[in-house]
Amino acid sequence: MSVSLGNRSLFPHLQPRVYANHAAVSPPSSRVVAAANKVLLEYAETGLGAIFPWMEQRTHLKTLLGQLLHVAPECLALSSSTNRALTDLAHCLPWREGDRVLCFEGEFPANVTPWQQAAPHFGATCALLPLEPDPQLLERLEIELRSGARYVAVSAVQFQTGRRMPLGQMAALCHQHNAELIVDGIQAIGIVPLDLAKLGVDYLAGGGHKWLMGLEGCGFLYVAPGRTLVPRVAGWLSHQEPVGFLMEGAGLLRYDRPMRESPDFLEIGSTNAVGFAALQAGLEPILELGVERIFEHVQRWNSALETGLLARGFVSARDPENPSGTLSVRLPEESILALADGLKTAGISASTPDGWLRFAPHWPNAQAEVKWVLESIDALRGAS
Repeated sequence: MSVSLGNRSLFPHLQPRVYANHAAVSPPSSRVVAAANKVLLEYAETGLGAIFPWMEQRTHLKTLLGQLLHVAPECLALSSSTNRALTDLAHCLPWREGDRVLCFEGEFPANVTPWQQAAPHFGATCALLPLEPDPQLLERLEIELRSGARYVAVSAVQFQTGRRMPLGQMAALCHQHNAELIVDGIQAIGIVPLDLAKLGVDYLAGGGHKWLMGLEGCGFLYVAPGRTLVPRVAGWLSHQEPVGFLMEGAGLLRYDRPMRESPDFLEIGSTNAVGFAALQAGLEPILELGVERIFEHVQRWNSALETGLLARGFVSARDPENPSGTLSVRLPEESILALADGLKTAGISASTPDGWLRFAPHWPNAQAEVKWVLESIDALRGAS
């Protein structure tokens, strides 16, 4: 079945009338369900025989992710989640005594907790900076970098407000001061056009169950060329030529094979074959449609809804000059939680991160849905 913007025919089981919650969890399409079922069926039919074909699928998946992010697939390692990828990275960086890593207040904990936990083990420290407007943030960042900070960890898009961070400027500042930029990309990948090489990002982690429209339990890590990790996190598949002893005869079992120098040494053992097949099935329509077209489609949806909400007294966090995929709003004197509950009952799915009402449509969302959302809000507020 072909895909087109504003057409949700690939989601026949989706119950909400309006699903604008892709920044939280995307519902699996019929393609994703079919891909997951295919893996399970092949394992059911052949057991061990299914393992190697689906290991090869991971290579193709990294090629597609490389196309999406404009990077070489050899720079990618698959993982179980964004948080897992960041945790592994935090333990495998070439830390030095006295290093500092900078995080930001208000960030989702996935890109704060790993640094707070890992840094002390290496004689390093983790500091939290305020999420100021871009000019002040960049000025403060440069001051911290001049004082010797070595790593900066930030989200590409902030989960509460949808604010896009100035990754290119942040990376340039980091590199001017011999520091590196680490990005949690899960709120951007698949909806915001990203060219990691042009931006100068050093490391980026992402997950499959939001804008990439896969399933939970799969993610990946990007490591820029020239960056070196220390294999403190490693397993039997981290070695060079790790599986020959299982199928090439006797005398090949060794524990001294060198570790792979590419980031995929982090793919340490049994993999989530179902999740990675599902991720490919979610990713393919995004590549088919093009992230740029999807982004423009979502901006029309969000702009129309924002115009209606502003006229109704809502306050918006959306930056029209630098938007992301989300529209986050507040009501100065009304309960967002109660309104979100009412919307859910009316068949409209949105989120409430940290007190914001967050709408996050994607390519299947039709422009006609905006009218339904506004009508439902009017009915709910009129009844309160």
